[in-house]
Amino acid sequence: MPAFHVLATPLDLEQLRACVLDPRAGGYASFEGWVRDHHAGRAVDGLDYEAYTMLAEREGERIVAEAKARFDVVDACCAHRVGTLAVGDLAVWVGVSAAHRGAAFDACRYIIDEVKQRVPIWKREHYREGDADWLHPMAENA
Repeated sequence: MPAFHVLATPLDLEQLRACVLDPRAGGYASFEGWVRDHHAGRAVDGLDYEAYTMLAEREGERIVAEAKARFDVVDACCAHRVGTLAVGDLAVWVGVSAAHRGAAFDACRYIIDEVKQRVPIWKREHYREGDADWLHPMAENA
């Protein structure tokens, strides 16, 4: 399984977590990003994610490789949804295994922060008032 993938189907947490399980690892950290019901003081009913998939996966793979080298982790994986998501849906997942918890936490944070900054995935929020806005880069505490 690739270290980073863009999926149009719901994320399978059991399958994703299995990608980073390893007997050399003593620690595991993960991050789950869900669609929330508000942004910048506005009620959100849902959102759409779009990606330039080939470029997104290439840049995502680069980010995961950087984290593995920088933080001395055993393995790492990240998956991001595209398509229409409802409030509460899982939009992005990061998992990292390492010999020690500190490296796992640090690498996990690095991956999600870099994905939000560098990967060409765009978010269109649908507001309760009926309008919608495209947001990118996705670094605005999403």
